[in-house]
Amino acid sequence: MRAAIEVEGLTKVYRSRAFARGIRALDGLSFRVEPGRLFGLLGPNGAGKTTAVKILLGLTHPTGGAARLRGLAASDPASRQRVGYLPEGHRFPGYLTAEETLRVFGSMSGMSREALSRRVPELLARVKLAEWAGVKVKKFSKGMTQRLGLAAALVHDPEVLLLDEPTDGVDPVGRREIRDLLREEAARGRAILLNSHLLSEIELTCDRVAVLRKGRLLAEGTIEELTNRGRESGDSSKGYRLVAAPLTEELIADFREKGARPERVNGHLRVLARDAEHLNSLVDSARSRGALLTELIPERSTLEDVFVDLVRAAEPPGDSPSSPSRKGDDTA
Repeated sequence: MRAAIEVEGLTKVYRSRAFARGIRALDGLSFRVEPGRLFGLLGPNGAGKTTAVKILLGLTHPTGGAARLRGLAASDPASRQRVGYLPEGHRFPGYLTAEETLRVFGSMSGMSREALSRRVPELLARVKLAEWAGVKVKKFSKGMTQRLGLAAALVHDPEVLLLDEPTDGVDPVGRREIRDLLREEAARGRAILLNSHLLSEIELTCDRVAVLRKGRLLAEGTIEELTNRGRESGDSSKGYRLVAAPLTEELIADFREKGARPERVNGHLRVLARDAEHLNSLVDSARSRGALLTELIPERSTLEDVFVDLVRAAEPPGDSPSSPSRKGDDTA
């Protein structure tokens, strides 16, 4: 299947008098997004996420490598004819109504009046703004403006969506509705690139994620692949939350002898099991000592855990760890 978005060995160096070698915003970045996929770009400020999107949109040019949309070079204006874009912190003219706004965007995309008459009411209903169709945008809240921005990105029925913080400022119910809408669009074959600092939104929304730091790709994979990474280098043991009563010192010592490395955490034990056979031997030991098991739950790293581990591992000695932020994305 041909990728809808392709980035291969992308490099971008911003020249500066203050830095003789320039500022390297992207350093050999590669990824691809197939039709029907939700792909998340994740990284701390300065990771290069916005630079990659700007190159895809033809707003800046790469120093090296290639970027393509729908099989066409990003430098070709035709590559953007079926692309919808939602920038962070977008603004609409306050004197326009929601309906007028979508008609303006649709007209600029080459849509006919007849097509817009069908499309605009449909989109306003999908983003829960049908009752606000005739209201001027200046009266909209931040969340309503985000919904309208998403509708504007979708108005011309694009094949590719590039979204920058689409749920910023949206309430929890609205965030879920937007996630559902994006999944529906992906199911229709749209390729969606989601650029965000919000780890929880990426984890709940995307099929695949790429973690960037200083223009380099640290990791890429599905959420399951990334969160199942071993938290301890070279250790394939999997952690479990074990709740049993009574938790005697003899039982804990027995676990320790079996290599489970038991650790008391808020009234339960955290144990490590090498495999299913090892785990079952721990359960048998607990039962043989009269302990009643009420919980045995496998631990799972969150995307935040993985993100922090990756970024910290990539930090040069002496540097402070980077962390995701909701505001002020990278411009380099």
